[in-house]
Amino acid sequence: MEPIRIPITDVFDLHSIPPRDVKAVVEEYLSEAHRLGFKALRIIHGRGIGVQREMVRSVLSRTAFVTDFEDAPAEAGGWGATIVTLR
Repeated sequence: MEPIRIPITDVFDLHSIPPRDVKAVVEEYLSEAHRLGFKALRIIHGRGIGVQREMVRSVLSRTAFVTDFEDAPAEAGGWGATIVTLR
């Protein structure tokens, strides 16, 4: 079975990703976004109880080319999304 190609943009919505795959998918997304030269990203993880948010942020905190991350502004998802700055 061929892998599914997902277009890389500056916004990535994790709602369609099974929770067990979130870490690996976010790692791959970050690598590809960095390779393509993106400097700012928005990762939508949802509000819920914060489990996916913490998974995303653990990946971000150990990714060398991530310089900063924070909650998105209210109009861009608030604490249901994370804004990421890349080198």
